[in-house]
Amino acid sequence: MSARPSARTAAAPAAAAPLLEVERVTVRFGGLTAIDDVSFAVQPGELLGLIGPNGAGKTTMLRAITGVVRPAAGQVRLEGQALGALPIHERIRRGLALSQQLVRPLRSLSLQENVALAAGRAKTLRPWRAITHVCSAAEMARAQDELARVGIAELATQAAAKQPLGVLKRLEMARAHALDPRLLLLDEPLAGLNSKEARALSETIADINRQGMTVVLIEHNLGEVLRICTRLVVLDNGRKIGEGEPRAVMADPVVRAAYLGTAAASAEDSDAAEAAHA
Repeated sequence: MSARPSARTAAAPAAAAPLLEVERVTVRFGGLTAIDDVSFAVQPGELLGLIGPNGAGKTTMLRAITGVVRPAAGQVRLEGQALGALPIHERIRRGLALSQQLVRPLRSLSLQENVALAAGRAKTLRPWRAITHVCSAAEMARAQDELARVGIAELATQAAAKQPLGVLKRLEMARAHALDPRLLLLDEPLAGLNSKEARALSETIADINRQGMTVVLIEHNLGEVLRICTRLVVLDNGRKIGEGEPRAVMADPVVRAAYLGTAAASAEDSDAAEAAHA
């Protein structure tokens, strides 16, 4: 006689619910379709790379997520809640933060004061009033912690106007993290940096992710993307053409053709085959 399964047998653990869900999103600008029926999800704790050639629709996708542009079709959900027509500031309150490619700090303020304004967002929504009412000891201490997190604490009292691009990129990340987001969106944080600066900032992004922050990274520096990202979503001409483990995705002929061109990808495949049989 076969034994019946015990009623006490533990069920398999349920998969974690996605933190972010992008479902069949389409964005049009007049007659141009910038995003075409794209779906993907981001799991809690992931460091997801959203990549693709120039003009693929990556930044437009981030703008659709943050509410800068409104999809013509589809839905974006954060922690299961549809964001729908929510304005940008409401999405930030729900847990989104975007670190912009073009950094625009308040240049007359110190790095610490710039971050303190973000840390004190709950006290006032009027930036210039916030300078006198929000930059209390608590916000300034939090700002110092955030500057330390991104490796520029020693520059806290210096004016933003005097800083090079590498420091301003880190400042932008510190300001975004000070919003206490559930999801941190990074738009080309390595753009304009030399290889040493890019590698160092990539390590900082990976550290922030290891501390528990879920990150979506748009980046053209594929070497650093492959080094730190746990999963990729690839766009080309507004369509999703790949998704999965980074090395496997980049080996996909469709993805390689998007980056290299069909002829170049075919030639590379032929060279690899000849080398394998040599």
